[in-house]
Amino acid sequence: MKIEVWSDFVCPFCYIGKRRLENAMEKFPHKEQVTLEYKSYQLDPTAEHIPGKNFYETFSELKGIPLEQVKTMNQQVGQQAATVGLNYNFDDMKYANTFDAHRVAKYAEEKGKGKEVTERFLHAYFTESELLSDYDTLIKLAAEVDLDKEEVEHVLQSDKYRNKVNEDIDVARQIGVQGVPFFVFNEKYAVSGAQPAEVFEEVLNKVWEEEKEKPILQSLNPKKSKTSFCTDEGCN
Repeated sequence: MKIEVWSDFVCPFCYIGKRRLENAMEKFPHKEQVTLEYKSYQLDPTAEHIPGKNFYETFSELKGIPLEQVKTMNQQVGQQAATVGLNYNFDDMKYANTFDAHRVAKYAEEKGKGKEVTERFLHAYFTESELLSDYDTLIKLAAEVDLDKEEVEHVLQSDKYRNKVNEDIDVARQIGVQGVPFFVFNEKYAVSGAQPAEVFEEVLNKVWEEEKEKPILQSLNPKKSKTSFCTDEGCN
């Protein structure tokens, strides 16, 4: 089974949804046969960090929502995060553009460290209040999951993986992704949002059973036709 997950490193429900999927997979008897791949998505492609302005103020101005309402909303999200063992520090969070972080994640994926970098970036943003648009920060975090500092710096100083990130975003648009997290199972079953772990458990089992029952290819041979073919036992 292949699961593709469109998400952004500054999306609070993406981290919650990630953890809920992981919890569901722990109970899935065929988890060793599941491939998980993270896809790039940007909630705010024009985002930029403004020094001296905290997350609440930035979000309030961008969305036109009163400051106290923003704080209340984030407090509620933080409570949801806590139910899956995540600690969100909204008070010190730094609003940031994530495009370069996604480029580093694409590099990490090529090096077999895609999942590790995704987890590290999410934790850094939501719990440690790291600035994910800062090159030095990205290099440091990538090094913590055993990626080469000089190679990561080279990626950041170039345009490498820009096309791969944009390709993920384009595919999301083509398949109708309107929000993240967005999960696609075997390129044909979709689940949107940070669903409860029980929902993911149900989906995992349903997709497994349906895919197991159906052949990968549907034959279009006429029912009564005779043909010639070879197998490892000989030709007929």
